[in-house]
Amino acid sequence: MTRAQRPPTKTRPAARTGTPRAAAAPKAGHQSARARVKGGRAPEVSTTFLSRNRIGGWVIVAVFAVIAVWLGVVQFVQAPTLSAKAASQRQVKEVLPAVRGSITDRAGQPIAFTMEAKSLTFQPVIVRKQIQEKYDKAVEAKKEGGTAKGDEPVTVDDRLQQIAKKIVSVLGDSVNEQKLLEQMHGNDTFVYLARGVDPAKASAITDEYAEVGAERQSIRNYPGGSLAANIVGTTGFEGQGLIGLESSLDSILAGTDGSRTYDRGSDGAVIPGSTRDVHPAANGARVVLTLDNDVQFFVQQAVAQAKAKSGAKSVQAVVLDAKTGQVLSMAVDNTFNPSLGVNNNPKSARTGNLAVTTPFEPGSVNKLITAVAAIDNGKTTPTEVLQVPGQIRMAGVTVKDAWAHGVEPYTTTGVFGKSSNVGTLMLAQRVGEDTFADYVGRFGLGSATGVGLPGESGGEVPARNQWSGGTFANLPIGQGLSMTVLQMAGMYQALANDGVRIPPRIIKEVDGAANPAAAAEPVRVMSPETARTVLDMFRAALQRDPMGYQQGTGAPGAVEGYQISGKTGTAQQVDPVTHAYSNSLYNITFAGVAPTNDPRFVVGIMMDAPTRSSDGTGGQSAAPLFHDIATFMLQKYGIPLSPAAKPLTLVAGK
Repeated sequence: MTRAQRPPTKTRPAARTGTPRAAAAPKAGHQSARARVKGGRAPEVSTTFLSRNRIGGWVIVAVFAVIAVWLGVVQFVQAPTLSAKAASQRQVKEVLPAVRGSITDRAGQPIAFTMEAKSLTFQPVIVRKQIQEKYDKAVEAKKEGGTAKGDEPVTVDDRLQQIAKKIVSVLGDSVNEQKLLEQMHGNDTFVYLARGVDPAKASAITDEYAEVGAERQSIRNYPGGSLAANIVGTTGFEGQGLIGLESSLDSILAGTDGSRTYDRGSDGAVIPGSTRDVHPAANGARVVLTLDNDVQFFVQQAVAQAKAKSGAKSVQAVVLDAKTGQVLSMAVDNTFNPSLGVNNNPKSARTGNLAVTTPFEPGSVNKLITAVAAIDNGKTTPTEVLQVPGQIRMAGVTVKDAWAHGVEPYTTTGVFGKSSNVGTLMLAQRVGEDTFADYVGRFGLGSATGVGLPGESGGEVPARNQWSGGTFANLPIGQGLSMTVLQMAGMYQALANDGVRIPPRIIKEVDGAANPAAAAEPVRVMSPETARTVLDMFRAALQRDPMGYQQGTGAPGAVEGYQISGKTGTAQQVDPVTHAYSNSLYNITFAGVAPTNDPRFVVGIMMDAPTRSSDGTGGQSAAPLFHDIATFMLQKYGIPLSPAAKPLTLVAGK
């Protein structure tokens, strides 16, 4: 269509006023064609405003991008780690403590056992702060008139004083109020106010005073106090063995702790059903000793009295079963109370076991070796009469008897009943050095018995190839070698057991574990005939004679109505200053068998440097102590009286 043919453009009618209608304003940012043709300009927009909009947009995009990336990292990369960390924060692995095994005597009577107790704990810094905050709130509430009955302000000092008084009222003299206050006022973050508290008593305190905590504690209880303390030993605060059997058998007694795992909520409560990985504790084994508690108690008392009466530095005693070698009692004076712990006993208390750890020169009780060797090898008979002078010279060494005398017609029995050094050496010369050395080994001297107690000494015996000229002048009379009381008793156990020495043992059995001191192989020391002959000969030492001729050196050890065999001993101690044998310090010993006709018990005694006899009378003798112990043993076990025995001849022609 040509321009001429296009219909005319319709226009809107003009306003009624006749004023032409204004043209529509152009949109912002745009210029009309007419304006451009005529050279007119549109309004300008600020470039700063545009820049800010663009930057703001990019920032928002960046923030959302970072958030998206972080969420991705958390969701996909760190999720396992964070999950494990969260689980560990609520997961608790609890130790299930093993109960320490008990130690009992041969009849099952307890010597040591473990019981549950509580330790009272306190956090001084935190608790004082909490009390102060509570006090401040109470004061503020009182100012506002809102204090309820029972919520009156209580100062820190008053509250701690209340706690201390409560503890003292419940626990008594076992705690000190002033010390408690010092602990609670201290700057430590954690303290123990009391240990070994009965659970019921602990609850009586913690239920009233929440500031005091109660921690589970296993405590070792020793119902007999010092009974067998030197044997059993004691434990530390953590329950570990410190000394004695508690230490040497710690791995057996301690057992193995168990464990369990569970989850707990934010309130500290166990989440139901979350318990897992439960490993029950394996409690410690029960150890049964060969001791008899009644015998142990009596012997400990008798030993303590003997020390007090004799003025000795120490007194030791061992009682063995004659047939089995089992230790029925082993005691030393001035023992300790394991319930108090090692450090809380008097400094003078003995915590060691001298009967196995401390050897000594035995003196004439060692003459048993010469007697056995001479009879066993046919070198003499019990009734042979020996013309015994007052002294003898061997390898350049002169040895005398303890009393001055001329030549005396002692029988072989009398040589040992009178304890003649000269007569013993005369018989030892017949036996010979090599044979004598052989019997020393048979009796187990120089070697530990393996009794099952820690720190045991085997004593000292010079090796045969190291004997000098004077060695054989000393050994047969009990000088120049050393042994423990346990070894000494073991020698006489062989005599009482038809010549068979059974190494002594103190651990009878262990429930649930191997016995670390299993029975050792018996050793035949002498023939049964020799054992019976020498045992009968050694009745002479306890024989009484109003005239004194046929009386032995240990007559105070005799027990009315019973045949008793034994031997006294006196050995010079080495002077610590001169390092030579002292003429005033002696080891006083005694070893005996009861009764002779049917041996049941062997008793060995050692007194260190007494000034009187064990009963306080004149002289220096352990025989009265042997009498007391043997009498108790015979009566306790109801041993029948012995048949009458023919008196022995010690001095011929008297």
